[in-house]
Amino acid sequence: MTTTAVTAAAASSADPAAATPAKRRRSPSARRSTPLTIAMLAALAYFLLPLLWLLIASTKSTQDLFNSFGLWFSHAPQLLTNVRETFTQDNGVFARWLLNTAVYAGVSAFGAALLAAAGGYGFAKFRFRGDRAAFNLVVGAVMVPATALAIPTYLLFAKAGLVNTPWAVILPSLVNPFGLYLMRVYAEDAVPDSLLEAARIDGAGELRIFFRIVLRLLGPGLVTVLLFTLVATWNNYFLPLIMRNDPDLYPITVGLSSWAAQAQNGGAGSSSDMLALVVTGSLISIIPLVVAFLMLQRYWQSGLAAGGVKQ
Repeated sequence: MTTTAVTAAAASSADPAAATPAKRRRSPSARRSTPLTIAMLAALAYFLLPLLWLLIASTKSTQDLFNSFGLWFSHAPQLLTNVRETFTQDNGVFARWLLNTAVYAGVSAFGAALLAAAGGYGFAKFRFRGDRAAFNLVVGAVMVPATALAIPTYLLFAKAGLVNTPWAVILPSLVNPFGLYLMRVYAEDAVPDSLLEAARIDGAGELRIFFRIVLRLLGPGLVTVLLFTLVATWNNYFLPLIMRNDPDLYPITVGLSSWAAQAQNGGAGSSSDMLALVVTGSLISIIPLVVAFLMLQRYWQSGLAAGGVKQ
C-alpha cells in the first residue's frame, strides 16, 4: 500500500463524519423533489377536498349550506338528524335505492369478473382461428364510450321485454372489455403452461382446470376487475335513467337525482329542505365503496402490478 493510500485511509477513519454526508447524498431515500412534493399535495387536495366538503355539508341544514363556509361546520351540526330524515323520506325509499344499487353492482361485479377471467384465460392460453382478430376487436371496444351504446341497448332490451327490470342494468354491466384485456395480460404470466399440461395429463377436464386451478391463480386480477366493475356500476347514471321508470327500482344515483330535482323546483317549503338530504344521501352512498376498497386494497394493488411485470 502506498503512502498516499495509507494517509487517505487514516483520514477517513479519523473523521468518519466527513464520509457521512457523501453517503447521505448517494442514498436514494434522502433525495427530495420540491416540484414533485407540490404536485403530490395538489393531487391529494384535488381528491380529498370534495370528500371533506361532502362530510361537512352532510352535517348542515339546507339554510346552513348557503349561509356558512363550505369547509367548516355550522353552529348547529345535525348529522344524525339528516341521516334519520334521509332514511325516512318518502316512506324509506332511500334504503330501497341503496339495496337496489348493492344488488345491481354486486351481481354485475362478480359476473363481469368471472366472464373476464374466462375470456382472458382463453385468449392467453388457447390458440384458435381468428383469435388475434377477436382480441383486437375487444381492445377496440375499450375505446367505445358506454353512453354511445345506451340508446341501442335500450332499443334491444325493449324488443326483448327487459326494460324496467333489474336485468336491464345487470346484463350490460357484465360485458367489460377492459376487464377482459386486463385478465388476458395477467393470465399470460400468472398461469404456467407446465401446470396446465400436468393437469391435463392427470385427466382433468378444461372446466375443472379452470375452476379448480386457474381461478385461484387469477385471484388478484379477479379482485381488480371486480372493483372496477363495482365502482362503474355503482356510479352508473345514464343507463339506469333510461331503463327505469319505476321509482322502487331506481339505483341510488337516479334516486338522488330525482330528489335534487324536487329540491330545485320545490321553492319554499318542505321540498327545499331536501337538498340537505341529497348531500347526506351522497355521503352514505360512498361508504360501501370506501369499505370495499379498504378491504380489498392489497389484492387490488397486487393485481395491477402483476399484470404489467413479466416474470
